[in-house]
Amino acid sequence: MTSPTSDDRVAERVSDLTPAWLSHALGVEVRAVTAEPIGAGQTGASYRLALDTPTGPATMVAKLAAGDDASRRRVAAGYRSEVGFYTQLVATLEVRTPACRYGAITGDALDFTLLLDDLAPRVPGVQVDGCSVVQAQDAVRNLAGLHASRWNDPTLFDLDFVARTTEKRAQFLGDILAVATEEFVVRYAAELTDSEVATLRASAAAITRWQLSRPEPFAVVHGDYRLDNLMFHPRARGVVALDWQTVTVGLPTRDLAYFLGTSLATEMRREAEAHLVDAYHRELVGHGVEDYDAVRCFDDYRLGQLQGPMITVLGCIYAPAARSVEADRMFLAMIRRSCAAIRDLDSIGAI
Repeated sequence: MTSPTSDDRVAERVSDLTPAWLSHALGVEVRAVTAEPIGAGQTGASYRLALDTPTGPATMVAKLAAGDDASRRRVAAGYRSEVGFYTQLVATLEVRTPACRYGAITGDALDFTLLLDDLAPRVPGVQVDGCSVVQAQDAVRNLAGLHASRWNDPTLFDLDFVARTTEKRAQFLGDILAVATEEFVVRYAAELTDSEVATLRASAAAITRWQLSRPEPFAVVHGDYRLDNLMFHPRARGVVALDWQTVTVGLPTRDLAYFLGTSLATEMRREAEAHLVDAYHRELVGHGVEDYDAVRCFDDYRLGQLQGPMITVLGCIYAPAARSVEADRMFLAMIRRSCAAIRDLDSIGAI
């Protein structure tokens, strides 16, 4: 993988991905290229590239910025994080994610380019449909590898795209979430129950102290580890995680709780979560994590459930993607499942 030294190495739009540009970026001859939009990302645009090249890959995926400048500024930190993840961090982690062949970002972080290996025939999960327990087990094992790789590693805070959680930052996020939650409640007033509204508001009110409540253990956290960001093979296990714009350092079980709380149907989650959390813990131990028992792990999982409404509401209200029926269904499915999990586990009481 190569990295640029100046902003002119970033493709601002898909039309910039010419054979000449790709040949220089990849270090191989590209004679022709066609691009097809894929996915429905909320904060970025992805394309499958078909390449005519004698020595390089036949296909790959390009990921670029999306939306107008105002929208991009709101998610610029996410763009910086994802490029940083692929260019500075992923090599130190035991997590399945697409190999990155090129990563570049402008100084203002309003434009970026990632060239990633194509994962076909893998397909993304569907958030509204949920997943099976078997798929969840696969995803949980991948999470444990991610977290165990840099468990309580203080050098993570030396990375320039990783921000420490301070009282000021926690209060800022709490203020933003409070406003976004009220917008979310108004937008979906006809679809939300009274108990869901109450849970959303209580979660938003608690999010500042929630962020500061358990500084350890800490690890690399994906932040948005859900079905739409996971690629499943139709005939084999080995889920692959995408979309690292929310990568940070924090309580590892935030990822676990967010995934199980938003990706499993509520009754399935109630029946399977003890087994799945235990499987996650066993994987951590297998990767060498010590002094972290199963009881503490489950209690951290309870606490981690507040990741669900936080990410879902902020993604819904502030993502640059245009509102759609499909996106509305996704956000509502996630919120209903997440709110049920928070009530079932008394997650706010765990703070």
